Amino acid sequence: MSFTLAIVGRPNVGKSTLFNRLVGKRLALVDDQPGVTRDLREGAARLADLRFTVIDTAGLEEATDESLQGRMRKLTERAVEMADVCLFMIDARVGVTPTDQVFAEILRKKADHVILAANKGEGSAADAGVIEAYSLGLGEPIRLSAEHGEGLNDLYTHLMPISDQFDLLAEKDDTPEVDVTLDEDEDGLGAVPVPTNAKPLQVAVVGRPNAGKSTLINQILGEERLLTGPEAGITRDAISLRIDWNGTPMRIFDTAGMRKKAKVQEKLEKLSVGDGLRAVKFAEVVVVLLDAAIPFEQQDLRLADLAEREGRAVIIAVNKWDIEDEKQSKLKDLKESFERLLPQLRGAPLITVSAKTGRGLDRLNEAIMKAYEVWNRRITTAQLNRWLAGQVEAHPPPAPQGKRIKLRYMTQAKTRPPGFVVMCSHPDKVPESYSRYLVNGLRVDFDMPGTPIRLYMRGQNDANPYKGRKKAPPSKLRKHTDGRKFEGGKRK
Repeated sequence: MSFTLAIVGRPNVGKSTLFNRLVGKRLALVDDQPGVTRDLREGAARLADLRFTVIDTAGLEEATDESLQGRMRKLTERAVEMADVCLFMIDARVGVTPTDQVFAEILRKKADHVILAANKGEGSAADAGVIEAYSLGLGEPIRLSAEHGEGLNDLYTHLMPISDQFDLLAEKDDTPEVDVTLDEDEDGLGAVPVPTNAKPLQVAVVGRPNAGKSTLINQILGEERLLTGPEAGITRDAISLRIDWNGTPMRIFDTAGMRKKAKVQEKLEKLSVGDGLRAVKFAEVVVVLLDAAIPFEQQDLRLADLAEREGRAVIIAVNKWDIEDEKQSKLKDLKESFERLLPQLRGAPLITVSAKTGRGLDRLNEAIMKAYEVWNRRITTAQLNRWLAGQVEAHPPPAPQGKRIKLRYMTQAKTRPPGFVVMCSHPDKVPESYSRYLVNGLRVDFDMPGTPIRLYMRGQNDANPYKGRKKAPPSKLRKHTDGRKFEGGKRK
């Protein structure tokens, strides 16, 4: 059992910089402008031999509850209640501000353990601010420099006794967690891997700004864990959340809304989009969330195509279905547009949901599990070759320039996504249309709708197997048929 440390403080005091240093990765976005972080981001932290969970929070600001800053403050206050320890950071170069004093009073009431840290403490310019920090009444401040890694030894000294307390609790409850693994299936092939707590199913939710991604994930979680509101572009970081959804351990990534590349000018938005694209690359299933009022915009198509090119299982979800009046005709138009605009994802599930009311979430869960199963599916070589023979008989490959193409055999080389290799003559002459014919046949006959399928044509040489090899140099010493040895034509 490890403890949880929440880093809190005013905007731009260096919370995200310290968070990145503790987790050892650049997970949180960092920029000079204040207020970059808006959601709560968790990470596995390491400080010498200590292992704990660290939470990066939004900057504490005095604002009305209805404003964006007010909603951010509510999330931060919730993180304080969730955490075992609070690290309250101030800017040593600025000194103690009235806002620091207000929130120090709040922390004294709400938090069990509060550690005061004066960040940006390198150099003599921070001396006055460090001394002034004593006035907050939270004990001796730690002089830190999150950017340069100074003062972490003092932080370790403060956290060690807290860690020891949690180690004692862990010894009392030492029931090991056992992950269930499946044996191989009847064909001797690896079964579809079952998501476990150690390796949860990775799901990324992507879409344009204000499509309802954070609201959808909050509805799945059953709590207001992510910041939401009518403003477009609230989410900036790609936030990952652990959940057990209908008995399946999952890690769901909430990503920033992605606009057209030409409209992305600010450095911060570029960082946010890059963070979301990385989430797509690491995900196993990608949910492309559309707005029912304006579905299949150009950016939606680009996001779906990106997920397909990255080889992820793709699901199209249409949000805000609760406010749609002509549902039947709208659904018919959506399916027609989907098949026409995204032929590379033919058969992928199209799910209508309402993030606000929660309708359609069961169908979305079933679609995610089905897509994950297909993405991991393996087909035996015997089945594939019987199928290939039938496909060739029904539609033989063309003979470009009079060269007949022979498809000899087929096997599955990989999963995640499924990849197949066809051994044939003249692989460079096989037209793209015939490869699409085989891929579409695989989708239909082996029930693999929507998942990306990779098909590779490989050549097989029927000629002399020794053709092209270098001839071995003749030996000077050779044997006569009667066993006598000759060298240079003379009997030895």
